[in-house]
Amino acid sequence: MEKNTKIYIAGHRGMVGSAVCRSLEKKGYTNLIGRTSKELDLKNQQAVLDFLQKEKPVAIIDAAARVGGILANNDFPYQFLMENMQIQNNLIDSALKAGIEKFVFLGSSCIYPKFAPQPLKEEYLLTDSLEPTNEWYAIAKITGVKLCQAIRKQFNKDYVSLMPTNLYGHYDNFDLQTSHVLPAMIRKFHEAKENNHADVVLWGSGTPMREFLFVDDMAEAVVYALENELPEYLYNVGSGKDITIRELAETIQNVIGHQGQIIWDTEKPDGTPRKLMDVSKMKSIGWQYSTELNEGIEKTYDWYLENIGSFKEVKM
Repeated sequence: MEKNTKIYIAGHRGMVGSAVCRSLEKKGYTNLIGRTSKELDLKNQQAVLDFLQKEKPVAIIDAAARVGGILANNDFPYQFLMENMQIQNNLIDSALKAGIEKFVFLGSSCIYPKFAPQPLKEEYLLTDSLEPTNEWYAIAKITGVKLCQAIRKQFNKDYVSLMPTNLYGHYDNFDLQTSHVLPAMIRKFHEAKENNHADVVLWGSGTPMREFLFVDDMAEAVVYALENELPEYLYNVGSGKDITIRELAETIQNVIGHQGQIIWDTEKPDGTPRKLMDVSKMKSIGWQYSTELNEGIEKTYDWYLENIGSFKEVKM
């Protein structure tokens, strides 16, 4: 792919999209385009088609989505299902109609069944029921994967889906009502440290196991998919390592320097017992992660401290 190739990054201001932009710019790409939600409403089918037919990007990266943790998924199921389907369906269908040959669709490990064997292989998709607390988001993302697969099969276009594990890093969402577990913990431990090392209450038992990937590593995987024609339609992207939520909490507590107690509220849900990705397919074609968890948390906390005055609470 030429360095002046026009690439449209949907969701370029989000955590993943902005990381992809940084990664592409670092590699010398000079013709990146993005639009804010005010400039282009991705839920508006005609607006998306008009935009792509006018701009004619060579490649599209779909990093746009309504995202959130267990609480947000539970409280706003309709928005998580409908808005994510609108965004991705408009982008995928309009890309096909506009003749765009390269499309990278980003999803989530939550597309796999709740009790699928571990580690999660790509072929486990649609083999059993989903985790109820985030099935709305998962169903939307599964639809996106299948749309890209169908286009690949029927029209022979290079549309590929990358399913990241739990991502974290710069420009993460630190709102306690809508954030994922790792950024929520960073904020909780930081605020408790500032409050004379007050105790920190965390949801669940701490026993579920989770895998995490620094968002800059995810961006590198996206660039790899852009620069290469991947032979299959679906790839897991992660570290291939997991830890318990309790271990995660203790790691974050140590990085932040919080000295209070951790109290586990076992009345709150744990979610899926374990979600570890089998990343052997990505590794076999030449890509693997590089940032270890402790280093990634340190980088994320540094960014949090630098930007702490600019955060806005997310309204659903």
